[in-house]
Amino acid sequence: MLPEFLKPYHLENDHLIRIGPKFDGGYVVAKKSIQGTNTIITCGLNDDWEFEKSFLKENNNCRIIAFDHTVDKQFWVNRLKKDIMHFFLLKKIRLRKIKGIFRYFDYIKFFGGNNSHHIIKIGAQNIAHKEITITKIFENQKDVFLKIDIEGDEYKILDEIIDVSNKINSLIIEFHNIHKHMSLIEKFIKNNKILKLIHLHGNNFAGKNNEGDPHVLELTFLNIKKTKLELVKTKKNYPLKNLDYKNLNRMNDLFLKFND
Repeated sequence: MLPEFLKPYHLENDHLIRIGPKFDGGYVVAKKSIQGTNTIITCGLNDDWEFEKSFLKENNNCRIIAFDHTVDKQFWVNRLKKDIMHFFLLKKIRLRKIKGIFRYFDYIKFFGGNNSHHIIKIGAQNIAHKEITITKIFENQKDVFLKIDIEGDEYKILDEIIDVSNKINSLIIEFHNIHKHMSLIEKFIKNNKILKLIHLHGNNFAGKNNEGDPHVLELTFLNIKKTKLELVKTKKNYPLKNLDYKNLNRMNDLFLKFND
């Protein structure tokens, strides 16, 4: 069972919306946080920007700034080689691989003009310009929707997120290996006076422990000063019907239980 501090605050389902696909890469957010957003800052990109595309359909007046040091020229060379190999070897999934081959061109198109991708690592220290901090990124920002999926490095930047929380409309963050870092997650949630947890979902791709709790959680936070959220803990059962979907379709979704 998950600890009580991970139980979200209540929002009616019609105040929530899913942005992105009905599988991995889609997230549940508060509708109120969308229209007031000027900038989406994405930390961790890989080859998936469907969330950002869907967000722009709801609010086309904001721009995307992405950071991911792994998505460089070699990343796309390796991706193209793999897609071509799979195209010739795996006939059953040829259509999907054809689309994958052209993913680079979609990347160039999407991250041109108003949107940008920076090939630099998110870190807690800016060492010889090899890393950039959340503090630096937020220097000239306000009304930000912050999305973080950086494969475990999220624990290094939690204090900085709290420091800039007054500039954040909403935060989506994936916590990895939660059972090893539960004290850090608890500290972040309890010390954050502005951003409050309104939704969570277990990522079934990463599996679960012997008690049935997920190894990876997707959490959504909302700025209560901007949205005037009433702080009442939810009585909902998760995942939420018609909002939450399995990250990996061939595996069962993870049903979350809390210690009361």
